[in-house]
Amino acid sequence: MIEAIDFSLLALTSPGWGGALLAGFLRSVELAAGGYLLGIVIGLLGATAKIYGGRILRDIAELYTLLIRAVPELVLMLLFYYVGTDLLNTLMASLGREGIDIDGLSAGILVIGLVQGGYATEVFRGAIRAVPPGQIEAAQAFGMSPFRVLRRVTLPAMAPHALPGMANLWMIATKDTALLAVIGFSELTLVTKQAAAATREYFLFFIAAGLLYLALTLISNLGLRWLERRARRGLPAAA
Repeated sequence: MIEAIDFSLLALTSPGWGGALLAGFLRSVELAAGGYLLGIVIGLLGATAKIYGGRILRDIAELYTLLIRAVPELVLMLLFYYVGTDLLNTLMASLGREGIDIDGLSAGILVIGLVQGGYATEVFRGAIRAVPPGQIEAAQAFGMSPFRVLRRVTLPAMAPHALPGMANLWMIATKDTALLAVIGFSELTLVTKQAAAATREYFLFFIAAGLLYLALTLISNLGLRWLERRARRGLPAAA
C-alpha cells in the first residue's frame, strides 16, 4: 500500500524543508550566474587570443579549450577546486605570504567559470568569424581604435550568431551547479539530498527540486528568446 505524501515537509519553516530548498535554489542561481558571467569574460579573451593573438597566445588558448573539452566536467571541478587551491597556497607560501582560504561560493563560481570559458571561447570564435570583414574594415577606415571597433562593431554584429550557443551554455551552467555537491557546497542538489535522507521522503524532495530546475529553465527560455529577438532586429528572419 502506497503511503500518502506528507506535503507539510515542504513548509518554509521548521520542521519543513521548503525554506532550505529555496535557499539552496538561490545559491544555485548565484553559482550559475556568477560562473556564466566569468565564462563570458574568459570566452571573449580566449576567442580574441585565438583570432588576433600571436602564436604563444593562440597555443595557450588552444590548450585551454582542448583541456576543457577533453576532461569530464566533474573531474575538472575536482581538479580546479582541490589541486588549484593547493597550488595557489603553495605559491603564496613560496612568496612568504599566508595561504588563502577561498569561500565555497567564490570557489564554485571560479570552477564553473573556468569550465564555461572553454566552451564560450569556441562559441565566440565562431561568432566573430561570422561577422562580415567589410564591416570591421569600414570601421577601421573611419579611424576607430581597435577597442572601439570591438565595442561598437564586432560585439553587436556577433551577438546574433553567439546567442544560440550561449543560451545552451547558460542551461549547462544551471545543471553544472549540481556537480558542486560532491565538494560539499550547499546548493539545491545537496540540500535536497539532505532533506530526503532526514525524512526518507526521496520522491517528494527530488520531484520538488526537479520542479525548481524546470521553473528556472522555463524563465530562462523566455529571457533568452527576448534577447535573441532584440539582437536580431533588422536582420532577415531565420528560416
